[in-house]
Amino acid sequence: TFEVGEFPNTETVHFPKSCLHCEDPPCVPVCPTGASYKRKEDGIVLVNYDKCIGCKYCSWACPYGARELDEQQQVMKKCTLCVDRIYDMSMVEADRKPSCVKACPTSARLFGDVHDPESAVSIAIRESGGYALMPEVGHAPGQPLPAATQDAHQDSRGRTRARRQSAQGRSPVAQAGHERADPRRRHYLVGETKKCIRLSP
Repeated sequence: TFEVGEFPNTETVHFPKSCLHCEDPPCVPVCPTGASYKRKEDGIVLVNYDKCIGCKYCSWACPYGARELDEQQQVMKKCTLCVDRIYDMSMVEADRKPSCVKACPTSARLFGDVHDPESAVSIAIRESGGYALMPEVGHAPGQPLPAATQDAHQDSRGRTRARRQSAQGRSPVAQAGHERADPRRRHYLVGETKKCIRLSP
């Protein structure tokens, strides 16, 4: 949670952080045991807990702060994109979405196929001017963000940066910063920070 703008024209932005399932994930090559890996069939980045030794190399390599150590199990944990849920054919299609998407009371979290121009995620990116988080690090994050108020976001070191991209004449993939996106990949999670609210525990 952070503020954007200048007083008195400021606004609070709630920015949930989770694994971005990068096209080129920096957490994978640094893992000494091969516990961190990227699935060939859909590009989802996961951790094999049986191989993980909790060394935190992946956490240090991730510029988005998306990994943390489970103190009890002594393994690194991260968003799995609810991989078991989204492929569970026993569930109706409307329910085959990550839990964060289903639970969000304001529909700030969207899930779908960014390669389909008529999907909810593509429409949100196209209409809101989507951008990739911290494109300068070159990892091609797999979760595009529709532009927030003041087109600002914070990186993992807490600095606020402005990002603004024109949506004219560009495909939904390009708008999202996915020039390198694997066409086999169909699952993308999008966050609309304008809709995000913070609920007190």
